[in-house]
Amino acid sequence: MTMTPRPLRTPLTDEDVANVRAGDMVLISGTLYTARDAAHQRLVAALAEGHPPPIPLAGQVIYYVGPAPAPPGRPIGPAGPTTSGRMDPYTIPLLERGVKGFIGKGHRSPPIKAAFVRYRAVYFATVGGAALLLADHIVEARVVAYEDLGPEAIHELVVRDFPAIVVNDIYGGDAYESPFTTP
Repeated sequence: MTMTPRPLRTPLTDEDVANVRAGDMVLISGTLYTARDAAHQRLVAALAEGHPPPIPLAGQVIYYVGPAPAPPGRPIGPAGPTTSGRMDPYTIPLLERGVKGFIGKGHRSPPIKAAFVRYRAVYFATVGGAALLLADHIVEARVVAYEDLGPEAIHELVVRDFPAIVVNDIYGGDAYESPFTTP
């Protein structure tokens, strides 16, 4: 575990996810895609029917958020994480298509934690209740799929130094189950 935030740039590679461990603080820059319950349900159903995804999936990071509308002069409104466990039923089909990371809050189920190991992907948590502060790290935002879902549409976000903590790594580590220690 490193206490100095580690920079990561999306899309993530196998090397990127191999170099982080549960408990590591990271600063993510690049593109994130947002998706909550309704978007996940629609996306996974389309994939099951053989339709191509509306966003690139290989190496991508999906942020579980339904951002608020942008106030004047800002790319986005408050953008805090939602509870990740609700997305567990949709996670494996996305991992099978190369998604390398997810950002949210809260625990993941044992089968999903095992899938992170099997598919070499990581789960990041960020601070709930800090939606406005997290939005400060989003420099661009646009809806890219399922616009009819409103805040639950899939957005493409360009982020700079977006703060997160690795909760579940590719080695089976779980920051929620292991106490944090300083070096």
